[in-house]
Amino acid sequence: MKLTINVDEALLDRVVEITEASSKTEAITFALREIDRRARLVDVLREGLGASTEELKEMFDPASDPSALRIAEPAAGRYRAGESAD
Repeated sequence: MKLTINVDEALLDRVVEITEASSKTEAITFALREIDRRARLVDVLREGLGASTEELKEMFDPASDPSALRIAEPAAGRYRAGESAD
């Protein structure tokens, strides 16, 4: 869909740079998808999984280390526009 809108140009330029998008359209599409993903995540968190406290405890490995997962993520390009945010 083609659309004419007024956008904060400096903000859009920062989003293009952060996402490493190849175009402003790609950056805007990525940003919209990210907002939608976050809203859906909030909905899921509000609704819960329907599991009891004990079931939730069993879903997670007590030996897992979230810090190690963060270290494994690439420092740059974490928000690449061409990649799925889901």
